[in-house]
Amino acid sequence: MARATPGDGAGAGIGIGVRVMQKVSSTMLFAKIAPHFIPAMDKAVHRLTRGKVILSAQMLPGVILTAKGAKTGEPRTTPLACMPEAGGTSWLLIGSNFGRPGHPAWTGNLLKHPDADVSWKGQDIAVRARLLEGEERAAAWQAVLKFWPPYATYQARIEREIRLFRLERR
Repeated sequence: MARATPGDGAGAGIGIGVRVMQKVSSTMLFAKIAPHFIPAMDKAVHRLTRGKVILSAQMLPGVILTAKGAKTGEPRTTPLACMPEAGGTSWLLIGSNFGRPGHPAWTGNLLKHPDADVSWKGQDIAVRARLLEGEERAAAWQAVLKFWPPYATYQARIEREIRLFRLERR
């Protein structure tokens, strides 16, 4: 599976900035503060650059997900970190919610309305989301942990299982 990697997770070959960000993003303070400013900042920069830049994607790859709201059916736009697979034809989305207790709203939206769109590197792409379960989820989770080790810290401090979705081009 070809994918973009911010590092190998073991510290060898990754920059000090990535290691620092991994440590910072694993803290409870980050979990409390980040949800209030990172998505808003990403949306603003994405809009200003006409879909070409997601600021947080300078550390981790990211997409702007547009999915119908589970309750309203109205389009909901959410900037998300992702793990690209297979040369940009599929992506893993991790419903970590920064290690906070509840599932993020976008995961409920995808469960009810799996057809969605992503903005990926300035290109709008129609996708279908699928919740990963069982052995497929276990394999994807191991890949995600190698990709960005702080997800293990997120999972350890919450009781719910972090939802993983695979988005594939429609």
